[in-house]
Amino acid sequence: MWILIVVIIIVVIILAIIGMYNNLVSLKMRVKNAWAQIDTQLKRRFDLIPNLVETVKGYANHEQSTLDEVIKARNSYVSATSVEDKASANNQLNQTLKNLFALSESYPDLKANENFMALQTELSGTEDKIAYSRQFYNDTVQMYNTAIMKFPTNLIAGMLGFKEEAFFQIDETEKNPVKIQF
Repeated sequence: MWILIVVIIIVVIILAIIGMYNNLVSLKMRVKNAWAQIDTQLKRRFDLIPNLVETVKGYANHEQSTLDEVIKARNSYVSATSVEDKASANNQLNQTLKNLFALSESYPDLKANENFMALQTELSGTEDKIAYSRQFYNDTVQMYNTAIMKFPTNLIAGMLGFKEEAFFQIDETEKNPVKIQF
């Protein structure tokens, strides 16, 4: 009789461990998927940027430094490897894009250009999708990080190497309004 009770307890513990492990694996995969969604939207944004820069070049040749900064920021994201590095590069790109769009105020012909307006609209829509993807990613990371910190899952997570994921954070400079000087 006691052996049966011990066996049942062991089976219940094993099933609980399997359930916790499977839950952690599912949450980890959701985090990876959420990051892939951000990456997809950023790739879309990066595909639009060269077209936007070329359109602006035709109207604002002497604003080459701003255009170079946009391309440099785009390239720094491509070479980034960690979530933190990618977030930092993304923040830098956001700032340079704000400066680029501010240039349109100085060039009425550019502001009226159909290609520029279409690209600006596409980029704006992409920015909205990126913002949503960031929010979804951070929500997913929060669920995953919470799960690996809760008892008793934290014991299983620690033994099996599940580690906290980083949030996609906005740089403090990103929260400030863009300052344009001519």
